[in-house]
Amino acid sequence: MGLFQGLAQMMQRQRGHLFGWVPVLLACGIGLYFSLRLEPALIWLGVVASVAAGLIVAARFAPEPLSPVILALALLLIGFDLAAWRAHSVASPVLGWRYYGSVEGRIVAIDRSQSDALRLTLDHVILDRVSTRRTPGRVRISLHGDQTHSIVPEPGLRVMTTGHLSPPSGAVEPGGFDFQRHAWFARLGAVGYTRTPLLGVAEASDGQAGLAVFRLRMAASARIQDTLPGDIGGFATAITTGDRSAISQTALYNLRASNLAHLLAISGLHMGLLCAVVFGTLRVLLCLVPWIALRWPTRSIAAAGALVVASGYLALSGGNVATERAFIMVSVALGALMLDRRALSLRAVAIAATIVLVLRPEALMGPGFQMSFAATTALVAVFGWLRNVNLTFGQKWLAPVVGTFISSAIAGLFTAPVGAAHFNTIAHFGLVANLASVPLMGIMIMPAAVAALVLSPLGFDPAALWVMGVGLRWILAVAAFVSDIDGAKGFVKGPGPWVLPLLALGFLWLLLWQGRLRFAGLVAVLAGFFLWHGAARPVLLIADTGGIVGVMTPQGRALSKPKGAGFIALNWLENDGDGADQPTAAARWDGAMTVAGHEIIHLSGKRALAAFGRCRSGQIIVTSVKVEEDLGPCTLFDPISLRETGAVAISVVDGQIKTQTARQMAGARLWTNWPDRKD
Repeated sequence: MGLFQGLAQMMQRQRGHLFGWVPVLLACGIGLYFSLRLEPALIWLGVVASVAAGLIVAARFAPEPLSPVILALALLLIGFDLAAWRAHSVASPVLGWRYYGSVEGRIVAIDRSQSDALRLTLDHVILDRVSTRRTPGRVRISLHGDQTHSIVPEPGLRVMTTGHLSPPSGAVEPGGFDFQRHAWFARLGAVGYTRTPLLGVAEASDGQAGLAVFRLRMAASARIQDTLPGDIGGFATAITTGDRSAISQTALYNLRASNLAHLLAISGLHMGLLCAVVFGTLRVLLCLVPWIALRWPTRSIAAAGALVVASGYLALSGGNVATERAFIMVSVALGALMLDRRALSLRAVAIAATIVLVLRPEALMGPGFQMSFAATTALVAVFGWLRNVNLTFGQKWLAPVVGTFISSAIAGLFTAPVGAAHFNTIAHFGLVANLASVPLMGIMIMPAAVAALVLSPLGFDPAALWVMGVGLRWILAVAAFVSDIDGAKGFVKGPGPWVLPLLALGFLWLLLWQGRLRFAGLVAVLAGFFLWHGAARPVLLIADTGGIVGVMTPQGRALSKPKGAGFIALNWLENDGDGADQPTAAARWDGAMTVAGHEIIHLSGKRALAAFGRCRSGQIIVTSVKVEEDLGPCTLFDPISLRETGAVAISVVDGQIKTQTARQMAGARLWTNWPDRKD
């Protein structure tokens, strides 16, 4: 009975923060679904839903201390089913083989690839000699080669070309970023490229709202770039219309190395600043009229006006996941203002996170969701604590300066582990760069963007865009200066699968739990960093095509080729925490590489394979071309075997070789088991 009473008292202390656990428990269920190695059958999803419903009913009649525990289990099961339902609802055909031939479709997105090639996403796809049932709903092709005779890609234009397509590739190494899963939820069934000029087939009808908004976005981008050419215009279009196709790779590198790349994404910062400008302007204008100020709820009206502008910004920006997430968060805050509630609170953050997880459960697995909610939760918690203790910072005029410093430091501190885990880099001078840049977004850039929008129908927007360009030019200059500092960019090795969950749960436990038990969250955080520090990298990595091999040496990973398969090579080195480029890593390959007594031989191309002859026991042979005949008693990896396994990682445990494949790690999921797959 004493234990029961103690449990009751403990749950009573948590009552005020129970709602904050709702998105946490949903996220745990979603994470459980994505961690499975085998796709659950539909009947089991029905069982899970039934059990969750039963638990909700049981919680109504359970004793008070047990009711929250039962509800917690129900929320976890609901999160599991939400993720499964979403995965099945976005199902679309995936190309199961390599295709070369005519590709026809309607342009629904225009961006640039990592190699700076113009890239088009097409829907309503038609492939030569491929049935409708097996044709992907969407494909993405990069434009390579001489495209001088191509038509200019336009939103909604139906185009045709001859190109190479292939299924979305798996992770570049076991446990790495799962592009197949990402493509599945984006309904992207094939990716590829073309060297053939584009031909226009037909213009899409104007009656489709999505295409009309897309055309408006691209027209706005073109107008901005006419006034602000180069990277300035590319930056401006990125933060206003979401179009990043005009910004150069050099500018992107500088922004990433200085931790300013988050300014490119239309996220909480941009949406919040825009709404703050509109809210403040509307409220001042309303208060200038005494009759209105004394009789009408000016704050609620200004909040409603800001919400309308935020909705337009969401539509204009293309409505990607990051912008949707930001819109939900500001909508919750503005809704709280309209209801005369506190706009920034942990409850508001929990509501926003819950809505995002219900609408897009897959967002949990991406860095955008993790970084934005890590920053927002930390900022609300820290500034809430400062408000409660009534802490001041000297003169009143210092408050904005100190507030900017604290917010940049807190956001940088709590997003740094997430960014390092996903991108393997740390910007050592990111705080300095953000302090020199972020205030300008609120003081000059976003107000100028609002002014440009208002003045655009009158044709006076170039003046506002010029002001906007001055601020953006400063940010690009700061990014270039900081990125040129020696040691501006650090590298860290990739963490194991339990690191980020431990860090997140430890942080949230520390924040949400009441009482001394909250400090147990510190144990989880320390355990996460300990596991990260002790994470071991594979000794041998083999690409899923057999095109490149990497062997760990005392100097770092040695690569078998100085060029080719550059994306894979770069990811391997980054995951090692190695800042070397591919030629430098290739110089470490001395031609006689061994792993646990096994000689590693990479044969690139048909000539190298033909000249090799036979192998012997104890050798590991990797070839980039299909092996037609028996080479001998060695361990062989060729494109045929690698097509089934995906990328391969080999580690040495107690002197013995342990092999792990990308397919083993990914499991048999909706996005890995394609019914139409064939050789």
